[in-house]
Amino acid sequence: IPEDRISRLGEPFYSLKEKGTGLGLMMCYKIIEEHHGKLHISSELNKGTIVNIQLPLSSSHLAIQS
Repeated sequence: IPEDRISRLGEPFYSLKEKGTGLGLMMCYKIIEEHHGKLHISSELNKGTIVNIQLPLSSSHLAIQS
């Protein structure tokens, strides 16, 4: 993915695909934001793209129920 396009990924209705709706990554960004996480995309032309998703781990998820 060209660097100038990476910053636009996640914008509503922006797509790199001919038949894309431009809503998929936007929804991903919104869901991850709602969970206080981060989504980072890096890409090197003709090599590949890395999508890194970071989500916080809540201590309430670690509690053992007895």
